[in-house]
Amino acid sequence: GLAKGERIQERVQGSDEGTGPLADIYFNYDSADLSEESLATLQSNAEWLKNNQDANVEVEGHCDERGTIEYNLALGAKRARAAREYLVALGVEANRLSTISYGEELPKCPDQNESCWQQNRRSHFLILNQ
Repeated sequence: GLAKGERIQERVQGSDEGTGPLADIYFNYDSADLSEESLATLQSNAEWLKNNQDANVEVEGHCDERGTIEYNLALGAKRARAAREYLVALGVEANRLSTISYGEELPKCPDQNESCWQQNRRSHFLILNQ
């Protein structure tokens, strides 16, 4: 696998937001709880994964920029794990789902306001082998 620094570069340059069959889910500030909307999104992501058995996915956890880097890495990890655990509960094989936290390092939206921060508090699903 790539070193994390290279991965981040690749992700930043690749900027795959809004593409692919698996939709992002979003979180409230300082929370890793799955909302009703997130649960619905995860259910459709799980359906896709069950229909595409060869796809392995890295579940990324992301945060807005508030809070320390260490804190946001931990929170991102919790967000990724929450998403992964729910997909596993829905019947996706655990060995197909890895997690990684990017903390605040890969914002989807660069501005410093709540509407941007909302977009940055997310889990993104990166298909590894398609």
